[in-house]
Parts: sequence; C-alpha cells; structure tokens
Amino acid sequence: MGFMGDPIPRDSAPDLDYEVLVIGAGLSGIFALYRLRELGFRARVLEAGSGAGGTWYWNRYPGARFDSESYSYQFTFSQEVLNEWDWTEHFAGQPEILAYINFLCDKFDLRSDIQFDTKVASAHFDQSNNCWRVTDDAGKQYSCRWLLTAIGFLSAPTLPNIPGVQDFKGESHHTSRWPKQPVTFEGKRVGIIGTGATGIQSIQEIAKTAGHLTVFQRTPNWAVPLHNGPISKEEMAVIRDDYPALFERCRKSYMNFLHMPETRALSEVSQEEREAFWEDQYENGRGFRLWLSNYRDVAFDREANKICSDWIADKIRQRVKDPETAERLIPRNHGFGTKRVPMETNYFEAYNQPNVRLVDVTETPIECITETAIRTSKEDVGLDMLIYATGFDAVTGAFDAMDIRGINGVRLKDRWEGSPRTYVGMTVDGFPNMFMSMGPHQSYGNIPRSIEYAVNWITDALAYFRDKDITNVEAKPEGVDMWTEHVIDAAKGRLANEVDSWMTGINKNLPGKQKRIINRYTGSAPGFRKFCDEIAANGYKTFKLN
Repeated sequence: MGFMGDPIPRDSAPDLDYEVLVIGAGLSGIFALYRLRELGFRARVLEAGSGAGGTWYWNRYPGARFDSESYSYQFTFSQEVLNEWDWTEHFAGQPEILAYINFLCDKFDLRSDIQFDTKVASAHFDQSNNCWRVTDDAGKQYSCRWLLTAIGFLSAPTLPNIPGVQDFKGESHHTSRWPKQPVTFEGKRVGIIGTGATGIQSIQEIAKTAGHLTVFQRTPNWAVPLHNGPISKEEMAVIRDDYPALFERCRKSYMNFLHMPETRALSEVSQEEREAFWEDQYENGRGFRLWLSNYRDVAFDREANKICSDWIADKIRQRVKDPETAERLIPRNHGFGTKRVPMETNYFEAYNQPNVRLVDVTETPIECITETAIRTSKEDVGLDMLIYATGFDAVTGAFDAMDIRGINGVRLKDRWEGSPRTYVGMTVDGFPNMFMSMGPHQSYGNIPRSIEYAVNWITDALAYFRDKDITNVEAKPEGVDMWTEHVIDAAKGRLANEVDSWMTGINKNLPGKQKRIINRYTGSAPGFRKFCDEIAANGYKTFKLN
C-alpha cells in the first residue's frame, strides 16, 4: 500500500503468489510485515504458532520476563505507539510482553497478512523461474521472489540426551513449549533439569509453591540481582519524555543496551575502590549493569576476571545458608560474564527453603528417566512433574529444522556444516534472494534494537532492488569469506570464546554440536551498522546483482 499521493510501487513478482514471504511472526516477522506493507510489497508471514510473538508466544514458563529494561526492549518506528504504550515494570513479564506484541498487531492490522498454524517444512530456490518455492508441513506450496527468515536464534528447543526421556508418565514440559492452560505446582514433587537463564527464572518461581522441588544441575551459572520494580504512571511519563536520549544511548553502546562500559581497567583502581564499585552495581544496578558496565579488562584478562568472579562467588556464599550447596552453585569452569549473565530475584535464597534440594549431576550423574523418577548413580528421585529447562539448538538450529536449498539444490545445513558462513549475517552465497533477520554472524545484544536495524536494512534493500528492476541478488563468495574472517577476528581475545555455551555453538545434547565456533558478531553494534550502511550507500555493489 502506498501513502496518499504516492505512486503505487510496481509489483516485482506478478506471476508469483507473493513478492516477499516471511517465515516467523515474532518481533522480526511482525516488524518486517509492517515495513514491507509500508513500502508497497505484496507480503505474507507464515507462522508455526497460533499467535504472534515468537519467543514471547512460546516461552510462557513461570518467571519468564525481560532481562533488558522494558523501555529499551521495544520498537521505535511508531511515535504513536511510544506515546500510547505504558510499561508497568522495569523488566516486564511474559504476559505483558505478549500484550505489547498483540497491541502492535491490532494497531496495524498485521494479523490479516499472517498465516498462523503453518510450519514451514522446506524452501527451495527455483533457478529456472528465479523464485523461492516454500512448502509447509501440510504440503501446501507458496512461491515468492524474496524470502526473509525471521525465525529467531533461540527458537529450536532441545531435550537432554538422557535415556528414557520419553518414558516419564507424569506431567512434563519443556520451558519453551509451556502449555497455555495454567500449571500448578502445589503439593507436587517437581524436578527441573537445567540451571541456565530459563532454569533460574523458573526455579525461583516454582519454589514458592511446589510441594518439593529438586533441581538437577550440570553447570552452575553466575547470576546477579535483576532489581525489578513497578513503574508508576508518573515515572512512566518521565521515562517517555526521556525516550530520545534513551534510544540514542542504546544506539551508541557496544551491544545496543542502556549500559555503557566502564572506561577504566581493573588494574587502574585500588581494591577498596573496585569493591565499592561492584557493591553499588550488585546492590543497586538494574539488569545487566554489573556485566556490561564492568571494568574494561574483565572480559579479556584472566586475572581481572578471576578477581571479579571471586568477589561475586563470595556474594553467593553470603546468600546461601548451607556451605556445601553454596559451593555447588559457584561456577568453576567459566568466569563471570563469559556467558550471557542470567538475572535473578531471590534465586539463591530459594535453596535456603526446606522444599528445595540441589542435585549436582557431575557428582551423581543421571543414569536414566523412568516412568516415575529420575534415576541418578545414587538414588531414584520420585517425581510428579518434570520440567526441561535444557535450552536450544541455538542460532542455526531453526534453519537446520527446515530443508532450505539454494542453487543446484545445495542444502543450507550442508553449506554451514562445521560453522555458519554469511555476508553481514543477512545473506549467504549460493542462496539468492534470501535474507535473514537475526541470522548467524549478526550483531545481537539488545534484540529489538538489532531487529529494527536488520529489518530496516533488508526491506530498504528490497525496495532498492525493485526500483532498479533487479530480481536476483546473491552474496559473493569473497564477501562471505571476508565477513566470516572479520567475525572470527572480532572475537579474538575474548574469554567468552574459551567457554562452552550456546554463544560458541555448543550443545552437549546434540551430535555435531561439540566444537566451539563463532556464530555471532561480537564486534561493536555501531561498527556493524556503519559497515552495512556503507554497502547500501554504494548501491549494494558488493552483491551479485542481476
């Protein structure tokens, strides 16, 4: 649809079902649809779920909420929405987040171009007709000139690689496939496997009402206080007035968050000064402040990181009454900040409750899951309910779940065997006319900030190609080589790259995911945008354009 008085854009694919097909109706998908409509494209979104929201549609588990400030984790494209939408908490919970997404869908009538309950099974590039042919799991086929993936990088859940996972006869749920109907824990023996960010959020809530909660922990994680709180109408008005400065602060920061890095190194301050600095961040700093506004060398220097980690370990010891439990909750295989730091509210205090027990599976490994229990090397732990907080096949998993084939039928999964390779994280050589929002090798950080940039860049590019009668666009192999090498170089020296995590491509529950790789861009967000802006300014000449 064009604006009043504007010429209606020419249809670039009149013989195809759509000009653009978008896979996924999460934050990337709904914003892409908004932009594509604004630019006059015939577009359709295919979504596996029965509603919009992506991450925030699927992850309804108890305790699910933002770990970025609510007012920074929102779109900026509509001043009307910024004026109308009020956040009620500094870190909103899942119901409020989903309400915000539905508010956007209602306001801009987005659902009329979203096809729900439609899971994409395959997407094959048709060279003879220069288009993509997409097939859903019901066998229906769709054709389009341009394919835009908006499938998220934490959207393919994994179950633990434990014998008997399918044998348990009690109630069981994966946190990212939580049922819509209420789940009660009262009077039940609940077990949860996993103590990552999702597990931590869940545990601190389940512990409040469960008859008994057994936490099965393989890898403890550093976690720091979230310091959430309500936002009054008066405070919301102050925040809204500050939106221009707030978003500019995000734009200038390294990872699009509100938190700016500390310019000093740990070695430049006294012990008394650094401990006062950390104490203020730990006790008063909201969200990621202690992680992202830490001394600049903590992420790179082993000794600086150890000093910081030891200080936070003492905080855990102070909060957990049983010394043995406290020691089990302190990470030994990675330093603070070398994984994305989970945020918590009384997580460690949960282990002081008589109805909560920690089982360290490195001491007593899980042998199998039976119909009624988890069997460890020491005992059978009887359960009424089992919860899997076992994470995702991150970054590439959602791509691998579809049969995506480019030129000469080459599968994307094969093209990325060992490690993904992209040009600016948004395109792949050999896969013409396919663009990715939040694909591998993109700048992530504060996700909506990253999505808003990526989708704007992609949709502006599509409008340029349409206006120039360009119908085939492909990344050049030399561009992919250059960008992949740059992504690897940008990560050098970071302690995080020496740690097993989803950010380094590790998933011990999956074959072929045991080797560390660089699957995301760890350079600065402003630098990423500058590079991509220059590509656009130069007429996309670094692509093959036909």
